[in-house]
Amino acid sequence: MQFYKNPNKPIEERVEDLLKQMTLDEKIAQLGSFWSYELLDNGNFSFEKAQNLLKEGIGQITRPGGATGFSPKKTAELSNKIQRFLLTETRLGIPAFMHEECLSGYMTRGATIFPQMIGAASTWEPPLIERMTTSIRNQMKALGIHQGLSPVVDVTRDPRWGRTEETFGEDPYLVAKMGVSYVKGLQSDDLKNGVVATLKHFVGYGVSEGGMNWATAHIPERELKETFLFPFEAVIKEGKAKSVMNAYHEIDGIPCGASEILLRKILREEWGFDGIVVSDYFAINSLMEYHKLVSNKKGAAIKALKAGIDVELPSFDCYKEPLKNAIENGELSEAFIDKSVRNILRLKFKMGLFENPYVDLEKVPDNLDTPEDRKLAYEIAKKSIVLLKNNGIVPLKKNPNIKKVAVIGPNANSARNLTGDYTYLTHLETLKQGAFGTSAMEGITFSESELPIKTIYESLKEKLEKLNVETSYAKGCEINGDNKEMFKEAIELAKISDVAILVLGDKSGLTLDCTTGESRDSSTLILPGVQLDLLKSVINTGTPVIVVLVNGRPYSLDWVSKNVSAIFEAWLPGEEGGNALADIILGNESPSGKLPISFPRHVGQIPVYYNHKPSGGRSQWWGDYTDSPAKPLYPFGHGLSYTQFEYTNLQIESSDRIVKISMDVKNIGEETGDEIVQLYVNDEVASVTRPVKELKGFQRITLKPSEKKRIIFNLPIETLALYNEKMEFLVEKGYFKVMVGSSSEDIRLNEKFYIDKDIKISPQNKKFFSDVVLEEN
Repeated sequence: MQFYKNPNKPIEERVEDLLKQMTLDEKIAQLGSFWSYELLDNGNFSFEKAQNLLKEGIGQITRPGGATGFSPKKTAELSNKIQRFLLTETRLGIPAFMHEECLSGYMTRGATIFPQMIGAASTWEPPLIERMTTSIRNQMKALGIHQGLSPVVDVTRDPRWGRTEETFGEDPYLVAKMGVSYVKGLQSDDLKNGVVATLKHFVGYGVSEGGMNWATAHIPERELKETFLFPFEAVIKEGKAKSVMNAYHEIDGIPCGASEILLRKILREEWGFDGIVVSDYFAINSLMEYHKLVSNKKGAAIKALKAGIDVELPSFDCYKEPLKNAIENGELSEAFIDKSVRNILRLKFKMGLFENPYVDLEKVPDNLDTPEDRKLAYEIAKKSIVLLKNNGIVPLKKNPNIKKVAVIGPNANSARNLTGDYTYLTHLETLKQGAFGTSAMEGITFSESELPIKTIYESLKEKLEKLNVETSYAKGCEINGDNKEMFKEAIELAKISDVAILVLGDKSGLTLDCTTGESRDSSTLILPGVQLDLLKSVINTGTPVIVVLVNGRPYSLDWVSKNVSAIFEAWLPGEEGGNALADIILGNESPSGKLPISFPRHVGQIPVYYNHKPSGGRSQWWGDYTDSPAKPLYPFGHGLSYTQFEYTNLQIESSDRIVKISMDVKNIGEETGDEIVQLYVNDEVASVTRPVKELKGFQRITLKPSEKKRIIFNLPIETLALYNEKMEFLVEKGYFKVMVGSSSEDIRLNEKFYIDKDIKISPQNKKFFSDVVLEEN
């Protein structure tokens, strides 16, 4: 046995032993990837194509399931055949990483479709996210997948951006907490049993100029460190994430994929990151074609590799011949290649790929989506739905006068539109159109997903008819476009009904007919097409209206809020979204989601995030806009319940660099419900301006009527640190205001504590989160 193949030897020694045996071609091969379908002939693995493409080995294979439409068993067979070729037909026998998308579920045929991430964030329950990604990991591992291109830990503050739906929202603390849990579930405690998580998009991608995809981000250094780098640092240090993906855009003239400051100085030197950096798809070539930083692919390859991008995805373009040419011509030192190859080999050894490269085909399930996965998808969907407004019309089963319900709208009877932009269902259109493919995709048949998904209308009809309530449906209009021909049917149906439920919003995906998702940006933040006109027409019938939003971003709902009886924000709730929403509307379950992002009254307010600085029209010194209030319509953390909660007995104790903040929360209503207790802090006087409030802790609790619990937040002093004028990281002495409540605006309790001296914090002692303890009363 060769030394590097001996699992009992130290990994670093195995890496060096293998590296010194590799030719330049074999090294460069580890820096690239090939699309899975590039190795197919008429839909089957081609030994001849593998001989041509993989003779020197390969670092990664791109989406063996998600890009082929294969069944789970055929995907696993393809993974095995590729690995067998690499181990037996190449000189050194180095296995490949198989990577896939897995944002809201493994993006392959038959896999569970969980709620989109903006909905997952609305649960405010990190352990639930860890359970979700544990399920995703199990499905991916069963098919031989080693790396997932998720989670998105961008802090987003401009909902015009189409990828808002992929994020955990506007707050760095909430994003980081959710991100840590996502990574822990996906990677597990032992990488040999895990799937490598990939943090993206490094960094500042969610605050692009004009809300446009790939547009520049204007972020000063202090804000970059305190807000946008915070989730990445936390998830790397607390969640042990092993992969990072660069962002497409630029900051201060430097594209993120060419930034040595970001990818080497901060990521590796300051944070000690020891994983791999992968390029976003086609991002290296974009340094030439899009950013005009260089004039050819060789220049792009040199820039990217020097900056610190280890792997080019999704297929070799700049890192193969151009990079080899640069080495041979003396334009680039081979030492840069060696650094990246070390990172790649180290991770392959840590994952045990050399020892266990194959999948046991006997254990590959015919159906990835188990009953347990469905129950989990339902639980996440149920807890993600946010009740924005209610005049008492819901829950419906408490209103005996409702005998006829009209379910209307372009999303009322669509299963496909319940899913986010990175799911198999939404990518079917992209795959069928060959957006990622070439003639190599000939012979591949993309099957529809076999997942049974009940629409919102189907779910409501089934549950309402058990209560002897007649339920009817009219589409009313399309998601987009100006056709109003279907209005008449919807209006007539509303006239003869006791209540109309209008299911409006988006179609998520990457194709041009989609209204949310990657590169699907909005300039207006109003409901697409003629949906608002449809809503107004139904309201004019005089029938009470409940609005359900199935969408990927906050919309401006000022007029809607003033004219309807109730509004539910369902986001893109996944395969069990219809069932979950129907149960909540009826009252079988109580709504409990809270907004992870603020809803503006008008697009002109953007940005309108809660943790702004004290200056400007949002402060006590100046008024509102001349034509609108300055505050959002629905603030960060907002969400109503079918019951009420009382907050009392706030106490603060400080000892041993921990601030102990405790309070009682009691259910004073008549229904069992969940409350999400939110802790905010404000540094009242500081050497640099501070946000008016910052989230420093939260906890979801379930309370029966009259039940009370005591919540204790143990807040490390280090979480109060700031970067001062000299960019020193420290906690400054002074008063800190504590605010506890049900949203960032609905603050129920206030108190202060005092720090009596400045405390410098070293990067090694940085702490990110408070700990929470629950006590029964």
